[in-house]
Amino acid sequence: MSALRAGQLVSSRLVRSRAGLASLRYAARSTPVRRLPAFRQPRLYTTTASSRSPEVFHSQAEDPVSAAFLDSLNTVPKVPQTLTEKIVQRYSLGLPADKYVKAGDYVTLAPHHCMTHDNSWPVALKFMSIGASKIHDSNQIVMTLDHDVQNKSETNLKKYRQIEEFAKNHGVDFYPAGRGIGHQIMVEEGYAWPGTLVVASDSHTNMYGGVGCLGTPVVRTDAASIWATGRTWWQIPPIAKVTFTGVLPKGVTGKDIIVALCGLFNNDDVLNHAIEFTGSDETLKSLPIDDRLTIANMTTEWGALSGLFPIDSVLQGWLRYKATDAALFGAADKAESSRNVRFTHARLDELFSNQLVADKGAKYAKELFLDLSTLAPYVSGPNSVKVANPLHALEAENIKVDKAYLVSCTNSRASDLAAAAKVFKDAAKENGGTIPKIPDHVNFYIAAASKPEQLIAEEQGDWQAMLEAGAKPLPAGCGPCIGLGTGLLEPGEVGISASNRNFKGRMGSKDAKAYLASPEVVAASALAGKIQGPGWYEKPEGVDEIVRGEGDGIREEERMISIEDALAKVIGEVDEMVETAEREGFGDAPAAEATSTKKKTEILPGFPARIEGEIVFCDADNINTDGIYPGKYTYQDDVSVETMAKVVMENYDTAFASIAKPGDILVTGFNFGCGSSREQAATAILAKQIPLVVSGSFGNIFSRNSINNALMGVEVPRLVQRLRDTFSSPTSSSSAPVNEPEKNRQSLDSPPPAPQQVPAGEKVLTRRTGWKFVWDVSQSQVEVQEGEGGAKWTQPVGELPPNVQEIIARGGLEKWVKKEISTP
Repeated sequence: MSALRAGQLVSSRLVRSRAGLASLRYAARSTPVRRLPAFRQPRLYTTTASSRSPEVFHSQAEDPVSAAFLDSLNTVPKVPQTLTEKIVQRYSLGLPADKYVKAGDYVTLAPHHCMTHDNSWPVALKFMSIGASKIHDSNQIVMTLDHDVQNKSETNLKKYRQIEEFAKNHGVDFYPAGRGIGHQIMVEEGYAWPGTLVVASDSHTNMYGGVGCLGTPVVRTDAASIWATGRTWWQIPPIAKVTFTGVLPKGVTGKDIIVALCGLFNNDDVLNHAIEFTGSDETLKSLPIDDRLTIANMTTEWGALSGLFPIDSVLQGWLRYKATDAALFGAADKAESSRNVRFTHARLDELFSNQLVADKGAKYAKELFLDLSTLAPYVSGPNSVKVANPLHALEAENIKVDKAYLVSCTNSRASDLAAAAKVFKDAAKENGGTIPKIPDHVNFYIAAASKPEQLIAEEQGDWQAMLEAGAKPLPAGCGPCIGLGTGLLEPGEVGISASNRNFKGRMGSKDAKAYLASPEVVAASALAGKIQGPGWYEKPEGVDEIVRGEGDGIREEERMISIEDALAKVIGEVDEMVETAEREGFGDAPAAEATSTKKKTEILPGFPARIEGEIVFCDADNINTDGIYPGKYTYQDDVSVETMAKVVMENYDTAFASIAKPGDILVTGFNFGCGSSREQAATAILAKQIPLVVSGSFGNIFSRNSINNALMGVEVPRLVQRLRDTFSSPTSSSSAPVNEPEKNRQSLDSPPPAPQQVPAGEKVLTRRTGWKFVWDVSQSQVEVQEGEGGAKWTQPVGELPPNVQEIIARGGLEKWVKKEISTP
């Protein structure tokens, strides 16, 4: 029997026995399983009221201490949740009493905090344009100035004054230019608190996960909504677990970990996922908080929406230090900081007594592992975070360096500055005690992540050591990391940076090359005038290659597994088989599927129960936002709706506007809407009067902007494949790059678009198919008629929740906010 047919047989059996499997899942999940003493054989106990007490001695049951312990063993959640899901549960509004949120759910969130930076004024303009006059909760909002702090033009200074005045008038915490990078401020001032959910209008909000805070980015409209109402919406992404094993060899850092992850798992393994990092106590104790912040920060470059570390003993120690420091010295700088209010031992006592951890049996979309003990120093580039090589490989190439950068929120804390300074201090020992100078052809720029971090470096003599070597100081802020201010790469130059992104042209000329590395490698490269390490790495004996892969890294023959773990694994595998069958359909023929018996989705007033139209097919993956709405129009505020309808998809196919008709259903390939965060990518499609976009998958930012602007979308990978099977050439595909225009920065600094995949033998970019598509929202299913007389099939899709329906029905998030704030 072929593998395909075997899969079909399994699928059909799953369908026929779904009721029985549901009973199995219910029975297993509601059966608490206890570890019994070693002299007894483990048993399963039912959950009837009369059998909840474990088989123990009477004295144990009567003893209060023993009874409490035994009762804790019986506290099994109805639905095991990941740490991400638990945090989202805490900050979700309007959930039914028995609702346990899970990946894929749409929720209404009231974030613990929301941070905006230089884009605070554009957000304020949007806030005022929707009729809002008062911030819903001023304690929820934080404003920082960090991106363009070197820009002393009157235009920029005026914007900064407007932001500061707005913050003052609304009682919002405000941090001026030069105080530090917003993400660092959020961490060091205690806004990013463990176990909370914090958002910011910047893609590196992921950094907060380094301190156990679920940080994720939002766009400007979301930020304005939070200012006005205190809440926004979110779809919980699929969640990936990354298990670290072993401990780092000497000379390897947290930066090497994340650079290696981006390079070793470079096939969109965690694209649009929430990541949870885990490992043994020994492994996690080897990762200090600053390393965790670096790793979490660059999960953005890895393609993830968040990167979360556990709330463990390492974090507890760091927090206790912060609380003690705030108690002793907080009063001295109270005018500048209120961290002495947030970092208190009483608050930490409460945090640790109600500590959040992922449940055993929690479901993850995928699992990856990396053995840290096999890792060496790594360098990313040139011009891509997905290209990473061991340092020794690049050292052998003698790559000349023109500029070096120790800047950004990723690696410019005091510990990073100390590591870089040690390179020069060590060199001084072999230079008669004098710190050697950086070669004349090299410019080395340094900027602390914040003013307090710089002060620490100055107190320790690290800042002065680098200045003595010839480093050029910049104010605490973003600067050259995002291509602003002093020290940008010139054509033909090579730069090496401890920042987070090295996309072509990001830090200056498109004709330059940029590499990423740890602070010590950056410093050593600056001193040597070529890419080089400080020589601290000590290769462990017997290590020849990096050990990594899927799963948790434990070999099956070495795995110790309990009965409850085995049962949970079996149930999880069955669940996954059922869900896969439901998602992908059954069999290779597009036959009609059994009518679902699940409860109908409630349709809110003003929202259509059915959406239908002819499919117009754009057969390409990775169509980016510039392909959808050209950058040359993005900052023209007077573009009419009619013009938007004419130029939509222009950079993908100039013929699109003449082929597509109002009422059509646009179907595209995978990762539709990647690239920058321009909202016009959604509004231009609406201008063409296309009510629905269907794809194999969406870029996350496009998904947010679509809902925010009342454009509906649904993912149906099977439909994309059926269209390709019918209309596309079977020949291999080739890449056609699409370049993002310059000066295309919006509320999120997104990576450049991926190359479009266009079938080599098929040149029709936009095709009218004659196929009919129906999305029955009330039934949460889609129906496809493959042309006149062709096959007809249906497939379940995700339920559209009331909060999303309400936003779309009101015409988008801005109109929803207007309605909310106008309602008494």
